[in-house]
Amino acid sequence: MLPQEVIRRKRDGETLADDEIEFLIDGLTHGHVTQSQAAAFAMAVYFRGLDRRECATLTRAMMRSGAVLDWSAVDLRGPVLDKHSTGGVGDNVSLILAPAVAACGGHVPMISGRGLGHTGGTLDKLESIPGYDAQPDADSFMRIVRDVGCAIIGQTADLAPADKKLYAIRDVTATVESIPLITASILSKKLAAGLQGLVMDVKTGVGAFMPTLEATRELAQSIVGVSRQAGLPASALITDMHQPLASAAGNAVEVVNALDHLTGVKRDARLHRVVIELGAEMLLLGRLAPTHGDACARIEDALDSGRAAEIFERMSAALGGPSDLLATYRARLDFAPVELPVFARRDGFVRSIETRAVGLAVVALGGGRTRPSNEIDHGVGFVDLAEIGAPASAAQPIGVVRARSEAQAQAAARALRRAYDIGDEPPAHLSPVVVERIGDDA
Repeated sequence: MLPQEVIRRKRDGETLADDEIEFLIDGLTHGHVTQSQAAAFAMAVYFRGLDRRECATLTRAMMRSGAVLDWSAVDLRGPVLDKHSTGGVGDNVSLILAPAVAACGGHVPMISGRGLGHTGGTLDKLESIPGYDAQPDADSFMRIVRDVGCAIIGQTADLAPADKKLYAIRDVTATVESIPLITASILSKKLAAGLQGLVMDVKTGVGAFMPTLEATRELAQSIVGVSRQAGLPASALITDMHQPLASAAGNAVEVVNALDHLTGVKRDARLHRVVIELGAEMLLLGRLAPTHGDACARIEDALDSGRAAEIFERMSAALGGPSDLLATYRARLDFAPVELPVFARRDGFVRSIETRAVGLAVVALGGGRTRPSNEIDHGVGFVDLAEIGAPASAAQPIGVVRARSEAQAQAAARALRRAYDIGDEPPAHLSPVVVERIGDDA
């Protein structure tokens, strides 16, 4: 079999056989398929697409390119479940959700990523906790998931290495925005993690990777359908990203926001609803609750009782963080010293937010990356961000900047003002934070 012939067939719109797709991925993994050939394949898929069967085959081939975690040897007491988000601004859901599901009897081996572009990364947030090791060895990872109930770490080199190679090629060949390739990339890592249930949080809106509802729905349906075809039960929620999800955007500031949520100090309403609904989906997939209502109640109780907070602290300690994090997190985390309230140009109400611009303002502060090799400043960002519909006045700022210098703070304040549209009246209609569920009929 020749790589160029397989590429040609996809270029011409033909449907590939399983062994042709497996041949290409095996060749990419072991160096028999060149980077230029992989790039040509990615471009052919970008323009010609893959059907559901082809995408499932690609997913399984990338999964099998490396290690696949086997949880049968570690004697778990409950199902292995996970959630994945397509990314947004102020999206710290994972930090709250993983320990909440663990408190309800699930085991959550969450393999997360770093921020790139305007979206924040879960690993960058967690690494603002002193000592937190996001790259433990596989044995330690599996032991922590067994003993604590959850662990949030980064992708290891031996899990789906073909995906890592193909993504790097897509990133420099303008083929990232291919729904079949996005689907296979996400699911190959999740299947390699040995999951028994997956819930997708697919964002839509001006701060999302997929800005239109139509494109978001197509991606959600693809992920759920291919996941089920590959043998992994899945569902998806489409959630709103027309505004930051939490009232904080950054790294350490989002960890504090999440720990405030876990401990009950402060809970952002939209963030709370997403956590509850995603948690309920996970419990239902894992057969840990009989109905949606019961599942929601169980997640609420895990948070209100403090069990989820205790599990987060145990997870952090097991991965090298402080053992007394719940009592000391405000003192332990590093925050940029300049604190500047930001006031809108005029009095009125927040009518809309250019959410992507808020995320890019965090990047400009040093809290994100313009390329994967960049070091980031964990201590910068925004807190107390106003929601759509909130009042704005000389007494009511639309947010507070945390920055390293006065000049940085002033530049971030200007960016935040530009991102907020202020009108005389609040908007007549607010978008629901949970827009749609994609389930069995995907």
